[in-house]
Amino acid sequence: MTSLAGAVKNRGKQTVKRLLRYDSRNWLRIRQIEAFTAFLQTANRKSRDVIEISPGWNRYWQALCPDYRSVDFPDFDICKDRTEEQYSIVIADQVLEHVQRPTAAAGNIHAMTKPGGWALVATPFLFRVHARPHDYNRWTPAGMKQLMVEGGFAEDHVQAFGWGNKACARAHIGGAVRAYGLWRDLSNDEEYPLMVWAFAKRAA
Repeated sequence: MTSLAGAVKNRGKQTVKRLLRYDSRNWLRIRQIEAFTAFLQTANRKSRDVIEISPGWNRYWQALCPDYRSVDFPDFDICKDRTEEQYSIVIADQVLEHVQRPTAAAGNIHAMTKPGGWALVATPFLFRVHARPHDYNRWTPAGMKQLMVEGGFAEDHVQAFGWGNKACARAHIGGAVRAYGLWRDLSNDEEYPLMVWAFAKRAA
């Protein structure tokens, strides 16, 4: 197949996907992305000053939040680094599983959050080891809440959630991250969380 024919075929596939409303987002992250989006849109939180401790590839929240900046892990090591400035919203999305000292990281996230501000964190649970550059940790929702409490957030100011099901878990055994695509199962089975996230508010 010539490069031109290949390009035409690929463009045709993309057109069909758009017409069918094919969703290329990660299946295991759909509910977490929805939860973060709803949280940021509530009370127009998305317009506040936002910083993301980013794994380097994740700029999903930049498009939603106009006053956005980021620092890239691991060059910015959240276990030992913190910004001098505090922020209304601190996001650590798909980062904490990669840190060597998660309690120290949670403490620095707390320190970077303004009084009355929020930290939004998310990590996988039932998902393969993926070293970027290392993979150290997994938490259940209860474990994630406890981590944020140990980092300095008050227990009654932390809400933790999880999402997953057997179909999604099976699909991710031994393979790449699956796109949601079309009509995949989004029911939640609390015994099989693939994604865990938390909203933690720093006391005013």
